[in-house]
Amino acid sequence: MNEHVRVVEVGPRDGLQNEQAIVPTAIKIELIERLAACGYDTVEATSFVSPKWIPQLADAEAVMHGLRRRPGVRYPVLVPNLQGYACARVAGASEIAVFTAASEAFNQTNINASIDESIARFEPVLAQALADGVAVRGYVSTVLGCPYQGEVPLRDVVRVAARLHALGCGEISLGDTIGVGTPAKARAMLRAVADAVPMTALAVHFHDTYGQALANILACLEEGVRVIDAAVAGTGGCPYARGASGNVASEDVIYMLHGMGLHTGVDLDALVASGHWLAAQLGRVTGSRVGRARAAETA
Repeated sequence: MNEHVRVVEVGPRDGLQNEQAIVPTAIKIELIERLAACGYDTVEATSFVSPKWIPQLADAEAVMHGLRRRPGVRYPVLVPNLQGYACARVAGASEIAVFTAASEAFNQTNINASIDESIARFEPVLAQALADGVAVRGYVSTVLGCPYQGEVPLRDVVRVAARLHALGCGEISLGDTIGVGTPAKARAMLRAVADAVPMTALAVHFHDTYGQALANILACLEEGVRVIDAAVAGTGGCPYARGASGNVASEDVIYMLHGMGLHTGVDLDALVASGHWLAAQLGRVTGSRVGRARAAETA
């Protein structure tokens, strides 16, 4: 294959948001700048969700104000409502993301709202963003399983993704929030959604709880998806699902893509170094298999 795959780096937001110990603002800024220097065109920077929900990202404004932005790199931020959107814009955000789930039980348990109610909450955000010329990404979580209701019907995933796209989300990221998916299920889910939303507007977001993330990504690549979310050093996890491990590691994804002859624009060596640096800041070993293998080779 001689094609480009866009890898969206979500480590600074989705990767760090579940860390128990507060990561200093300066470390977050350095992480984002390191990742941008690796060659990414999209590094999700932070979230303007209430600090009561995610204390780790309470410094969103400070991160955005302190960030030295690299030309050509996008730094989207997550927002839940108009207040969050306004704060994000004041902090200099030019691209945002909104979020909901395909599972009614997940939405009801975690935000005390139905899927329709959750979408209604950010419809004004989408309207304002579109009026401002701000690009919007939509996240749909629990597309392959929910910690509360178990199986999630494909029709619900399709309905939510199609509605977000119709409301103005230029890109829809389909998330296996608890990492229970397998390649056949991932393929079937993507096919179903692609019947309602153009494949060019879809991204996939896998967690590696059962070690299936890379296999799931490969299955989706074979179906035609060309946007993949990943987190440096395999950071992250679902704060609402016990035992759910981190996001698929960016280093492992990039290694696989390059091995397939696909182009990403990301410098794998620089990314591995950034993953080891982050792991050291967090006081642990990198969650990337490629990172651990490279370290063993030089030991």
